[in-house]
Amino acid sequence: MADMATNKTAIDNAFTGPLGGGSHEPTFSGAPSFMRRRFTKDLSVADVAVWGIPFDAATSNRPGARFGPAAIRRASAIFDGDPQYPSRIDPFAVLAMVDCGDCLIEYERPQAAAESIEAQARQIIDSDVHLISLGGDHFVTLPLLRAHAERHGPLALVQFDAHQDTWDDDGSKLSHGTFVTRAVAEGLIDPGRSIQIGIRSIAPSDRGLEVLDAELCQALGASGVAARVKARVGPGPVYLTFDIDALDPAFAPGTGTPVAGGMSSSDALLCLWQLADLAWVGMDVVEVCPVYDHSEITSIAAATVVQRYVQILALKIVNGMR
Repeated sequence: MADMATNKTAIDNAFTGPLGGGSHEPTFSGAPSFMRRRFTKDLSVADVAVWGIPFDAATSNRPGARFGPAAIRRASAIFDGDPQYPSRIDPFAVLAMVDCGDCLIEYERPQAAAESIEAQARQIIDSDVHLISLGGDHFVTLPLLRAHAERHGPLALVQFDAHQDTWDDDGSKLSHGTFVTRAVAEGLIDPGRSIQIGIRSIAPSDRGLEVLDAELCQALGASGVAARVKARVGPGPVYLTFDIDALDPAFAPGTGTPVAGGMSSSDALLCLWQLADLAWVGMDVVEVCPVYDHSEITSIAAATVVQRYVQILALKIVNGMR
């Protein structure tokens, strides 16, 4: 049998391929793990784990984000074995990344979803693995922050979003519009180090976070936004949450609550790339709703956000070797 590590015609790299190196199988075939990484629950072999959270019971407008993880995985197949842009490296030459499947959520008990997500996320993080999560609606970020803050302490939150998600919540709501309110109240994030990017809706309170609205982001440009983020966040652990509706509907139509006037894909990606030196401890991309997508535009954008983040993690290792 041909060596799967070198055979560029092998199929299903997600099951048969090595941990290291990119996949060379056709992008239109094979098992759709994220970026063709190995499907496994064995985290002892991994530096990074990609994990899906197919939950959208907290959605206030158009449902369907439960199908987001599968769509993002499918779109990520375009990132084949070539050197990745813009780093020009193969991140998997230095970074062992696996796809550990999806969170188990009992759809009959939506009120128990937060507990399930937090417990399973904690198991992954406790394996000394860097967790990248694919949502799901934005409610899933709350239990993810609980799991990360337990390990790292209060986090700086960098939030790309059209919405502040700071609506009132007494702790009993199941809503994707209040996760920031709850995170501040529970001490999971430090609002003095946290910032929101691309906002173009108004909530009653900013809960102490700095808000860069869409017009300000346009005036500052990607480099100016990145400079404001770095000045706000400073040193210490940082969590990234990227709501795909931060992008204008022209670049991300497949989302539950689209708002006109958002960032372009290129500006958002350039901004993220310029934040590479922050002390990232985890991230999620949420609110991809493929039923409203066109030609996978939104799923491709979400997959690319994660692909850039993976390159950032890999470059930290490469630069540490030098």
